Amino acid sequence: MDCILLGTGGMMPLPHRLLTSLAVRLDGRIYLFDAGEGTQLGWKKAQLGLRGFNLLAISHLHADHCLGLPGLLMLRAQMDAPEPLTILGPPGLAAFLGAIRETLEFFLNYPLELVEWSDTADSLAYQDDRVRILWHPLKHTRFCLGYRLEETERPGKFNSESALRLGIPRGPLWGKLQQRQVIALADGRTISPDQVLGPERRGRRVAYVVDTRPTRTVYTLCRDVDLAFMEGMFLARDTAHADAKGHLTAAEAARLARRAGARQLVLVHISPRYGEDELPLLQDEARKTYAPASVGRDLALYPVRHADK
Repeated sequence: MDCILLGTGGMMPLPHRLLTSLAVRLDGRIYLFDAGEGTQLGWKKAQLGLRGFNLLAISHLHADHCLGLPGLLMLRAQMDAPEPLTILGPPGLAAFLGAIRETLEFFLNYPLELVEWSDTADSLAYQDDRVRILWHPLKHTRFCLGYRLEETERPGKFNSESALRLGIPRGPLWGKLQQRQVIALADGRTISPDQVLGPERRGRRVAYVVDTRPTRTVYTLCRDVDLAFMEGMFLARDTAHADAKGHLTAAEAARLARRAGARQLVLVHISPRYGEDELPLLQDEARKTYAPASVGRDLALYPVRHADK
């Protein structure tokens, strides 16, 4: 699993810092979080392919998180026979996209499946055979969602000694057991996976949390994740501004990540008021509270390894 930051900025794209967007790549699939203005540029610079891009999650309907949607949809329409695209997001997402498509009249050669949050929505927003994506409301100036991506649990370690003792010959039958399939031996015995596999091993976990003040759901989203991408938009000297605008300071993000048990924190959604020379200040403030914290950089790639490795 690789996490690629297509941008790390907030409010407006800058020549040296695109707007915050995160691509999670796993087994040839790409799960994208947020698409502000200019996300296509980050996508192209990161040299991401379009064939495995089937899921996009939008945190909220502020311009710096959703105005890149039309361009991405049109870019994806350049493929031959693209698969359907699922878009998760807040209430109003369907109306927003409907108005854009009606006004611009752009061509789409694939269906869109829009899934909007509702008060009766389950915490599980999306699931396929590789991951499940959870969502929870945050605390911003308008309705905003945070996301948590969880890889499907992996089978336990295969015990070859147990397999040999049971008389299972090396070869395809071992593979079927590792894929959690029940097998039948030539002598008529049936072998279940739990006879040769250890306990299931948890998959990797990533959180994406932007545009919020401290709130309980941040802990739910970031609890025990391998990697938390969280906004650290302001320095502590600008706490009053962060509070008024519904954002986090770097120090607040670090405190939330530490208390949630996140293994690593990457600060994103950096205010345009800070130049490159001030980014170390954001990182220093976060690391005073939580050492495994760093400021994200456009196009940085973060491999996420299994905890047991």
